[in-house]
Amino acid sequence: MGIEVEIVERNPAQTGFVPIPKRWIVERAYGILMLHRRLVRDYEHLPRSSESRVYWAMTAVILRRLTGATAAAWRST
Repeated sequence: MGIEVEIVERNPAQTGFVPIPKRWIVERAYGILMLHRRLVRDYEHLPRSSESRVYWAMTAVILRRLTGATAAAWRST
């Protein structure tokens, strides 16, 4: 199983912050995952445990989006 890498160069004509489409999606996903306390640090000893925590966190995100909630249940609005 390989990892596909795409090299993207910055356009010198553009100034300021310009998000790269695919990278922006990945960075957003990392940001969402970091909202979950167990995923901020590497507490888990087994890769399967870490993987299950990621599934748990993303399931919570999907449920929040489906229900239309504006914030996670454990956060104050």
